[in-house]
Amino acid sequence: MVSIDTVRALALSFPETTEEPHFEKTSFRVNKKIFATYDDKKQRVCIKLSEIDQDVFSSADNTVIFPVDNKWGKQGWTFVELNMVHPDLFTDALTTSYCEVAPLKLAALVRPT
Repeated sequence: MVSIDTVRALALSFPETTEEPHFEKTSFRVNKKIFATYDDKKQRVCIKLSEIDQDVFSSADNTVIFPVDNKWGKQGWTFVELNMVHPDLFTDALTTSYCEVAPLKLAALVRPT
């Protein structure tokens, strides 16, 4: 299980990340682009992944990490169930999402070597 405090701490640890409202959710952005939103009511995070990364993360357990069921899902938007996800898997997924959206110079600062 991953708490919102963990989500917030990890997201804000990435360079130049801001936390801003996004409709009824909380969003985390880099360079004004959203890489994750948090839905408090559903205890769910939505992250932006490439099509390949979405497939890889969803294949681990598609009840925990899975594409959004509409056109946004086809664009890489992916749900993560916070009450079910292992913290290490979540860390990897959120880091990948940040790197997908961040400018290359910023992504290089957090991308594993």
